[in-house]
Amino acid sequence: MAFPASPYIEERNGGLYVAGSRVSLDSVAVLFQEGASPERIVESFPTLKLSQVYGAIAYYLENEKLVKEYMEESQRELERTVPPLSQSNPESSRHGETAS
Repeated sequence: MAFPASPYIEERNGGLYVAGSRVSLDSVAVLFQEGASPERIVESFPTLKLSQVYGAIAYYLENEKLVKEYMEESQRELERTVPPLSQSNPESSRHGETAS
């Protein structure tokens, strides 16, 4: 996927991040989709400045379809690479049994 250039968002290691931070665009976008205000998002990510959050939200709104596709693909990739707990630790999924 090719993403539009922005002073607010940078692409690193196949992911989109708020420029100058380790906070993913996904993290900001999800909170925004859930109705969080920019001020509330800064409370959740205190390393971000309010201007960075507004920039990330603007990028998300300007490229909403592309960002949603990116987020969906990221979720699918996560589901492919991380097995469910019942598969990764079968002992923990058995009721009443303890590992010896």
